[in-house]
Amino acid sequence: MFELKSINSAAIPAALERVERYRLLNEPRVAQSICQDILAIDPENQPALIQLILSMTDTFAQSTEVSAKAVFDLIPRLTNEYDRVYYTGVIHERQAKARLNRAYPGSNFDAHELLTEAMAWFEQAEAAHPEHNEDAVLRWNTCARLIMNKKLEARPLSDDSAVMSE
Repeated sequence: MFELKSINSAAIPAALERVERYRLLNEPRVAQSICQDILAIDPENQPALIQLILSMTDTFAQSTEVSAKAVFDLIPRLTNEYDRVYYTGVIHERQAKARLNRAYPGSNFDAHELLTEAMAWFEQAEAAHPEHNEDAVLRWNTCARLIMNKKLEARPLSDDSAVMSE
Protein backbone atom coordinates (compact mmCIF):
# COMPACT_ATOMS: atom_id res chain seq x y z
CA MET A 1 0.00 0.00 0.00
CA PHE A 2 1.14 3.53 -0.71
CA GLU A 3 0.92 6.51 1.57
CA LEU A 4 -0.36 9.38 -0.55
CA LYS A 5 1.61 12.61 -0.57
CA SER A 6 -0.01 15.91 0.37
CA ILE A 7 0.09 19.05 -1.69
CA ASN A 8 0.77 22.47 -0.22
CA SER A 9 -2.35 24.57 0.31
CA ALA A 10 -0.72 27.38 -1.70
CA ALA A 11 -0.82 25.03 -4.71
CA ILE A 12 -4.63 24.69 -4.69
CA PRO A 13 -5.35 27.39 -7.33
CA ALA A 14 -2.87 25.83 -9.77
CA ALA A 15 -4.19 22.36 -8.98
CA LEU A 16 -7.74 23.51 -9.79
CA GLU A 17 -6.47 24.81 -13.15
CA ARG A 18 -4.97 21.38 -13.79
CA VAL A 19 -8.31 19.75 -12.98
CA GLU A 20 -10.00 21.83 -15.68
CA ARG A 21 -7.22 21.04 -18.13
CA TYR A 22 -7.43 17.27 -17.53
CA ARG A 23 -11.22 17.36 -17.85
CA LEU A 24 -10.82 19.14 -21.21
CA LEU A 25 -8.30 16.48 -22.26
CA ASN A 26 -10.91 13.81 -21.42
CA GLU A 27 -8.83 12.52 -18.51
CA PRO A 28 -11.51 12.48 -15.79
CA ARG A 29 -9.69 10.01 -13.55
CA VAL A 30 -6.66 12.28 -13.35
CA ALA A 31 -8.97 15.22 -12.60
CA GLN A 32 -10.65 13.17 -9.85
CA SER A 33 -7.31 12.33 -8.31
CA ILE A 34 -6.27 15.98 -8.21
CA CYS A 35 -9.61 16.95 -6.63
CA GLN A 36 -9.10 14.28 -3.99
CA ASP A 37 -5.64 15.71 -3.26
CA ILE A 38 -7.15 19.18 -2.82
CA LEU A 39 -9.98 17.91 -0.63
CA ALA A 40 -7.51 15.96 1.52
CA ILE A 41 -6.07 19.27 2.74
CA ASP A 42 -9.17 21.46 2.31
CA PRO A 43 -12.24 19.21 2.70
CA GLU A 44 -14.74 22.04 2.17
CA ASN A 45 -13.16 23.49 -0.97
CA GLN A 46 -16.24 24.17 -3.08
CA PRO A 47 -14.56 24.46 -6.51
CA ALA A 48 -12.79 21.13 -5.87
CA LEU A 49 -16.06 19.46 -4.82
CA ILE A 50 -17.83 20.75 -7.93
CA GLN A 51 -14.98 19.63 -10.18
CA LEU A 52 -14.96 16.23 -8.45
CA ILE A 53 -18.69 15.84 -9.12
CA LEU A 54 -18.18 16.82 -12.77
CA SER A 55 -15.12 14.63 -13.30
CA MET A 56 -16.89 11.64 -11.74
CA THR A 57 -19.90 12.14 -14.00
CA ASP A 58 -17.55 12.51 -16.97
CA THR A 59 -16.87 8.76 -16.56
CA PHE A 60 -20.54 7.70 -16.70
CA ALA A 61 -20.50 7.23 -20.49
CA GLN A 62 -17.17 5.38 -20.42
CA SER A 63 -17.78 2.81 -17.71
CA THR A 64 -19.85 1.86 -14.69
CA GLU A 65 -16.80 2.18 -12.43
CA VAL A 66 -18.19 5.28 -10.68
CA SER A 67 -21.63 4.83 -9.18
CA ALA A 68 -24.20 7.59 -9.31
CA LYS A 69 -24.69 7.07 -5.58
CA ALA A 70 -21.06 7.99 -4.91
CA VAL A 71 -21.58 11.23 -6.81
CA PHE A 72 -24.93 12.00 -5.16
CA ASP A 73 -23.22 11.50 -1.78
CA LEU A 74 -21.05 14.56 -2.52
CA ILE A 75 -24.03 16.90 -3.06
CA PRO A 76 -24.74 17.58 0.66
CA ARG A 77 -21.17 18.86 1.03
CA LEU A 78 -21.94 21.76 -1.31
CA THR A 79 -22.71 24.80 0.84
CA ASN A 80 -24.78 26.73 -1.71
CA GLU A 81 -28.40 25.64 -2.24
CA TYR A 82 -28.31 26.59 -5.92
CA ASP A 83 -25.23 24.41 -6.45
CA ARG A 84 -26.83 21.45 -4.66
CA VAL A 85 -29.94 21.64 -6.84
CA TYR A 86 -28.13 22.45 -10.10
CA TYR A 87 -25.50 19.70 -9.80
CA THR A 88 -28.15 17.16 -8.82
CA GLY A 89 -29.72 17.95 -12.18
CA VAL A 90 -26.36 17.59 -13.91
CA ILE A 91 -25.89 14.12 -12.39
CA HIS A 92 -29.29 13.00 -13.68
CA GLU A 93 -28.60 14.48 -17.13
CA ARG A 94 -25.26 12.73 -17.43
CA GLN A 95 -26.73 9.43 -16.27
CA ALA A 96 -29.33 9.79 -19.03
CA LYS A 97 -26.69 10.41 -21.69
CA ALA A 98 -24.75 7.37 -20.48
CA ARG A 99 -27.89 5.23 -20.78
CA LEU A 100 -28.36 6.43 -24.36
CA ASN A 101 -24.74 5.58 -25.19
CA ARG A 102 -25.11 2.05 -23.81
CA ALA A 103 -28.22 1.41 -25.95
CA TYR A 104 -29.50 -1.60 -24.00
CA PRO A 105 -33.17 -2.68 -24.20
CA GLY A 106 -35.20 -0.01 -22.43
CA SER A 107 -32.34 2.49 -22.29
CA ASN A 108 -34.42 5.11 -24.10
CA PHE A 109 -37.11 4.85 -21.42
CA ASP A 110 -34.49 5.11 -18.66
CA ALA A 111 -32.95 8.12 -20.40
CA HIS A 112 -36.34 9.83 -20.70
CA GLU A 113 -37.00 9.30 -17.00
CA LEU A 114 -33.58 10.65 -16.00
CA LEU A 115 -33.82 13.63 -18.36
CA THR A 116 -37.23 14.65 -17.05
CA GLU A 117 -35.88 14.30 -13.51
CA ALA A 118 -32.91 16.49 -14.47
CA MET A 119 -35.28 19.06 -15.96
CA ALA A 120 -37.23 19.21 -12.70
CA TRP A 121 -33.99 19.90 -10.81
CA PHE A 122 -32.98 22.54 -13.35
CA GLU A 123 -36.36 24.25 -12.91
CA GLN A 124 -35.72 24.40 -9.16
CA ALA A 125 -32.24 25.78 -9.79
CA GLU A 126 -33.65 28.36 -12.20
CA ALA A 127 -35.87 29.70 -9.42
CA ALA A 128 -32.82 30.26 -7.21
CA HIS A 129 -30.18 31.14 -9.80
CA PRO A 130 -27.60 33.84 -9.18
CA GLU A 131 -28.01 37.01 -11.20
CA HIS A 132 -26.73 36.68 -14.79
CA ASN A 133 -26.38 32.89 -14.44
CA GLU A 134 -28.68 31.14 -16.88
CA ASP A 135 -26.92 27.76 -16.71
CA ALA A 136 -30.03 26.00 -15.40
CA VAL A 137 -32.09 27.30 -18.35
CA LEU A 138 -29.40 26.23 -20.81
CA ARG A 139 -29.25 22.73 -19.30
CA TRP A 140 -33.06 22.45 -19.22
CA ASN A 141 -33.17 23.35 -22.93
CA THR A 142 -30.45 20.81 -23.70
CA CYS A 143 -32.45 18.06 -21.98
CA ALA A 144 -35.64 19.09 -23.78
CA ARG A 145 -33.88 19.09 -27.16
CA LEU A 146 -32.35 15.69 -26.47
CA ILE A 147 -35.78 14.25 -25.63
CA MET A 148 -37.28 15.78 -28.77
CA ASN A 149 -34.40 14.94 -31.14
CA LYS A 150 -34.14 11.33 -29.96
CA LYS A 151 -37.95 11.08 -29.77
CA LEU A 152 -37.69 9.73 -26.23
CA GLU A 153 -40.89 8.75 -24.50
CA ALA A 154 -41.95 7.72 -21.02
CA ARG A 155 -41.98 4.02 -20.31
CA PRO A 156 -45.43 2.67 -21.15
CA LEU A 157 -47.39 1.06 -18.37
CA SER A 158 -47.50 -2.69 -18.79
CA ASP A 159 -50.83 -4.47 -18.82
CA ASP A 160 -49.98 -5.94 -15.39
CA SER A 161 -49.40 -2.53 -13.83
CA ALA A 162 -52.64 -1.18 -15.30
CA VAL A 163 -54.59 -4.04 -13.72
CA MET A 164 -52.81 -3.59 -10.38
CA SER A 165 -53.73 0.08 -10.25
CA GLU A 166 -57.45 -0.54 -10.72
